[in-house]
Amino acid sequence: MSEDTQLVEMRIGALIMDPNTNSPIVVLKGIDSETVLPIWVGAFEANAIALEIEKIVPQRPMTHDLLRNVILECGLRSNRVIVTDLLENTFYASIELSDANGDPVVLDARPSDAIALALRLDCPIFVDRNVLELSAANQSDEGDHSSDDESDLPAEEWPEVIG
Repeated sequence: MSEDTQLVEMRIGALIMDPNTNSPIVVLKGIDSETVLPIWVGAFEANAIALEIEKIVPQRPMTHDLLRNVILECGLRSNRVIVTDLLENTFYASIELSDANGDPVVLDARPSDAIALALRLDCPIFVDRNVLELSAANQSDEGDHSSDDESDLPAEEWPEVIG
């Protein structure tokens, strides 16, 4: 099975607050499926995502805007972001770019930063199927959430905020 068949394309389905921890959660939803993945994010990253969703332009570039500008000024093209792994209740992601020659440039990132950047670069968001399976297993094993900014929540507990 090729690497790409292990990836599920997703979009932001909701940006909500966890009523138990008062922490922001980005809920990714499958484009071609009912797959859902909640990821706890930091307040600053949630704000950066919300500003871009609402198309609010700050007076000065924020960090994710700066990074987008650097990527574009360096002649790089955005291909996609991928939530690549889930280890000890912490999600991992990569930002896949390509240079002028088409050579890959891959950057390690927190999923919250990768998602905020994907919105600004208008590139697709993918999640590795293994991450979805690990997240589902963690949801059934325990309700414990790390304070690392990136964790998961059972699907039946989310209100719908963004359609």
